[in-house]
Amino acid sequence: MMHVAVYPSAAAASRAAADALLGWLAGARTLVVAGGNSPRELYRLVADRRPVGDRLHVFTLDEYLGVPVEHPGTCANLLRREVADAWGVPTGRFHRLGSRTEDAAAGVAEHERTLADLGGIDAVVLGLGKNGHLGFNEPGSRPDSAGRVLDLTPTSVAANTEWFGGEYAPDRGVTLGLGTLLAARRVLVVAFGPAKADAVYHSVVTPPNESCPGSWLQCHPDAHLFLDAAAAARLPADRYRPAE
Repeated sequence: MMHVAVYPSAAAASRAAADALLGWLAGARTLVVAGGNSPRELYRLVADRRPVGDRLHVFTLDEYLGVPVEHPGTCANLLRREVADAWGVPTGRFHRLGSRTEDAAAGVAEHERTLADLGGIDAVVLGLGKNGHLGFNEPGSRPDSAGRVLDLTPTSVAANTEWFGGEYAPDRGVTLGLGTLLAARRVLVVAFGPAKADAVYHSVVTPPNESCPGSWLQCHPDAHLFLDAAAAARLPADRYRPAE
């Protein structure tokens, strides 16, 4: 079941999302985390409340390909700083996907094997792309898709160019597959701002379909969307719960 909650601001939505995630982490062994801007305040708020990170395995969701491994803007480096280090997750329990094209396919296969060996994903934190992507599972992705390397859409390439300030414009990525993500016990999604309104609408209202990967979350038994008012602007009032 998809639980959709709308808050007056991104800050308020992030606070509510942090409260939810902290509750989940109390019994979690594995967590998958997304990079990008949307979850960063959530990660900071969780760090401020000092979760017990030494018993948690944290996995990165996806990675840009062709960006130097030492660049601070890679998903792995961002998440190491703002999740693993900030939460006190031991180095050996932080599992990262690499940005080297030649290693990517083998790396994501190993990522998914390790998750399976640990019993699957207890919780996953996702953003929602402007085109509805989850991780780098772009439009056209099947709900049973495995981890893979893939070409990115122009929408994603433009977002990547903005993220790297024009220094890099990655047009390929590596990602955990929708089949793995949708098997997570709990899913938390954050989406903020008017640029996400179309993706939110199609994720929540349009029947599940390959043109909007976010729509597959409607089939998940415990998916939670935390939205600000701008991202929820197109939603009918009966499709979400207003913040209390």
